[in-house]
Amino acid sequence: MKDDFPKLISIRRTVVSPWLELVARDVQFRSNSEIETYHAVAQPPYLVAVAITPERRILLVRQYRPAIQRFSLELPAGMLEENEDPTDAMARELLEETGYLIQSITLLGKGATCSSRIDNVTYSFLIETGERVRDFVEEPGVSVSSTSLAELRHLILSGDFTEQTHIGAIGLAQISGLIAF
Repeated sequence: MKDDFPKLISIRRTVVSPWLELVARDVQFRSNSEIETYHAVAQPPYLVAVAITPERRILLVRQYRPAIQRFSLELPAGMLEENEDPTDAMARELLEETGYLIQSITLLGKGATCSSRIDNVTYSFLIETGERVRDFVEEPGVSVSSTSLAELRHLILSGDFTEQTHIGAIGLAQISGLIAF
């Protein structure tokens, strides 16, 4: 019987925090090749939304990101909690981060976040919001704003909006015909 390659020989996981594990995978690519070790960061599934207000503005969140040591302008996003439905989780994240409720939500796609180094998937959504809840208080260090599609395009092209996973969600919304620049 012929062996199928590449062959996963072993997996080792090191828990770093509730949100992150380091995974080492030993892989053999051919019967006569040496085993190679590949590392990845494992995280819960990620959620991101192109959220459009009743005024046809895109919601943005600005917050400090220690990983890149600067403030980042992003779409509303977060992580899927254990045993949580992705659509329900995105509704929760949108409300927590922006104070907006969902009128409708469309799954744009589900795919690898970064197939070379991150062991998770990203769910991308398009959301039509309702109004912002009364007396919403933004999380400390987080500010919510909104922009037109033309302004968002400028932010992306100028390098002020650089989160590639979020740009991917915008691209999915555009190629699905749900938004147009």
